[in-house]
Amino acid sequence: MSSAVKKTISLPADLAKEAEEVARAEGKSLSAVVQDALRAARTSRLKTDLRGIQGYWSRKAREKGLLTEKELERYLRK
Repeated sequence: MSSAVKKTISLPADLAKEAEEVARAEGKSLSAVVQDALRAARTSRLKTDLRGIQGYWSRKAREKGLLTEKELERYLRK
């Protein structure tokens, strides 16, 4: 596991209170709650990026008349 880097962050009072409540309820440290939230945000961003990329290439395939995976495989083998 990589070494931890300490950072100081500022949160609005309501968000800080909510984070502390989550930490208590889940039996975690505040740091662990923030780490979980950042990981979830990163995962969400990556999924959104992937959907965008898939949509782009799906449109390109349809423009070429490629509607199935088999048609795509044949096209790519050319």
